[in-house]
Amino acid sequence: MSIQAYSFDRCFSSSDVNIADFALDAQALRTELAALSEDREREIARARSEGFEAGLTHARQDRDEAILAAIDALQAGIEIEQDDRERILHTITQQAAELGLAAAELLAGRAIEADPGQAIDLAIGKILLEITRGSEITVRVHPDLSDEVELRIAARQNEDRRNLNLHVVGDAKIEHGDAALEWDCGAMILDAAARKAAIEAEMEQMREP
Repeated sequence: MSIQAYSFDRCFSSSDVNIADFALDAQALRTELAALSEDREREIARARSEGFEAGLTHARQDRDEAILAAIDALQAGIEIEQDDRERILHTITQQAAELGLAAAELLAGRAIEADPGQAIDLAIGKILLEITRGSEITVRVHPDLSDEVELRIAARQNEDRRNLNLHVVGDAKIEHGDAALEWDCGAMILDAAARKAAIEAEMEQMREP
């Protein structure tokens, strides 16, 4: 058997690593994560909206049940004058409507007067779902709400991989609880009094026998 010297200067070739493919995979992953984040925000907004509608539906059901219970009691043989009957029925209906309004506000997660900043934050979230990424949004609020809105934006930014281009401007001309949101292609005005009036109008309809 013959023995040959090993060639230590021999070169071994390694397979080429395609850096471009890794970059594309990373970009695809970032895109997928951003899409998942947007889906999450959309589902949260939908849940809040459905919760508010569920509260109103529950209030209407409570009103109808209260009316039927009152009528059954009256027809059971309780002799009450017509005026007293209407007064009692109106009181029961009014209490059911007010209870339903409180339930609707609770399910929607927004107390109109106690937490005006929440409605503004929800509006910001809705706009972010509709506009192009990176679009600048100016949020004008009463100076007393500037710090609160900025904190909410900071919390939203911590949960979003995108750079949210949001700017809060204190404007004394805007009523406390109201807001004006402006971006390149549109604007949104939040009127706290109008929102409260709309819910009160719904409550008035539920009070009607």
